[in-house]
Amino acid sequence: MSRCRITVLETSFNKEYVDRYVADERRKTLGPCEVFRPGQEFVADAVSGMPRGFCPWAWDDIYKVVVAFFSGGGFGMWYQGEDTLIACCTDGTRPVYFKIEKMAE
Repeated sequence: MSRCRITVLETSFNKEYVDRYVADERRKTLGPCEVFRPGQEFVADAVSGMPRGFCPWAWDDIYKVVVAFFSGGGFGMWYQGEDTLIACCTDGTRPVYFKIEKMAE
């Protein structure tokens, strides 16, 4: 396995947490993630690593899943099949959800 498709499923924004925990000045400008939009697709491969235009923070969060796929691993005990997984960036106020799929060689 040397490639996978990463599709943005959803960008989220938790206003309640922002209002409660984010610094006043930052709160004024914070909204859903400005890097991703639902439906965007990226292809990652074992050679190039992080796709162009991908958020480095989100990549750090989902990297372990991508590496598992690159090495032939799967997460079948949690998902319907070995070839698809849902993961997210761990931003507590505006997470982004990704579908990660193994791609046929």
